[in-house]
Amino acid sequence: MASVAPPRWRVPLADVVVSDADIAAVADVYRSGWLSQGPLAKEFEAAFAAYTGAPCAVAVTNCTAALHLMAMAAGLAPGDEVIMPSLTFVATANAVAYTGATPVFADIAGLAEPWMDPDSVRARITPRTKAIMSMPYGGHPGETLALAELAEEHGLLLLEDAAHALGSRIGARHLGTFGWAGAYSFFSNKNLTVGEGGMVVCPDEDVAARLRLLRSHGMTTLSWDRHRGHATGYDVVTRGHNFRIDEARCALGLSRLGRLEHENGLRAVLDRDYRERLREVPQVEATLAPGGGGTLAHHLFTVVLAEGIDRDATRRALAEQGVQTSVHYPPAHRFQIFADAATHLPVTDAYAARAITLPMYAHMTEEQVEIVTSALAGAVA
Repeated sequence: MASVAPPRWRVPLADVVVSDADIAAVADVYRSGWLSQGPLAKEFEAAFAAYTGAPCAVAVTNCTAALHLMAMAAGLAPGDEVIMPSLTFVATANAVAYTGATPVFADIAGLAEPWMDPDSVRARITPRTKAIMSMPYGGHPGETLALAELAEEHGLLLLEDAAHALGSRIGARHLGTFGWAGAYSFFSNKNLTVGEGGMVVCPDEDVAARLRLLRSHGMTTLSWDRHRGHATGYDVVTRGHNFRIDEARCALGLSRLGRLEHENGLRAVLDRDYRERLREVPQVEATLAPGGGGTLAHHLFTVVLAEGIDRDATRRALAEQGVQTSVHYPPAHRFQIFADAATHLPVTDAYAARAITLPMYAHMTEEQVEIVTSALAGAVA
């Protein structure tokens, strides 16, 4: 088994273990001679749908493509508005903007609750609003139920950017299945990683068929169909994209999916360990507290520093101790590209200035949690 991490970090921000079974699964694809999207993509989609409880799943090349396809299939167009958090990766907003629709940014609920605030969403609904885009930050369900109720109340679509939330549930229901459609990420730092990859789930086979059409140039048949002799030609019936995923990444996803529940359970143990140790560290507040009967993916572990503590100096001090950190995220409403959408989001701005993302990955050890928390305590003392 191989682990890849920069050697200078005693505790990297994220780390991936690739098992011998993962390598064998990918090697089998290359031996097969068929590398582009084919039977393993369908198998991965079926396994993913079964895992999430979604009726339909469509695999794509990355989560940005998944978000874009979801926005296109939802019929977003110029003149439409989509309310979403500013505290998200920029792909959430870009996917909406690709369609010509306008992202409208809402505030988060609190410094320790960095998910979208339903009251902030309600205040931004206009006659042009077509959808609400939720984003379960760090894999926490947040106010997903309230957002679903708000969307239903106003006749809006709920679209879920569930990039952080693979393995997160409210009761028995998986995040990403509460709305019209949901998008997931398999990027290198995600709980289920294949390097690059994404998935869209939806409750309607007609929507899934639309997503598949848009995924591959609007073509009525695929290369795999023609390779098997199931078709000899194709028509193009809509303007689509090339968002197909390859077989090797599907094989890797299938191999890793079977370990996801176990690895998320290990993350939950790390989360509890972090919280226990940080109770003794003044001027540092852990966010995203578990609760409410949900199951969390624990994709991120973030803390908020007390007002007045230099966040950048704290991160430098951690780096000097070999601890890698990050910031999730620079808020989208502060980017130049969205200057026209500038809005007053005081809680988001405060969180973005004071939050630090600490290391979190399934095979992280108790000793590494001790290294991180001790270094953080020293940095803020």
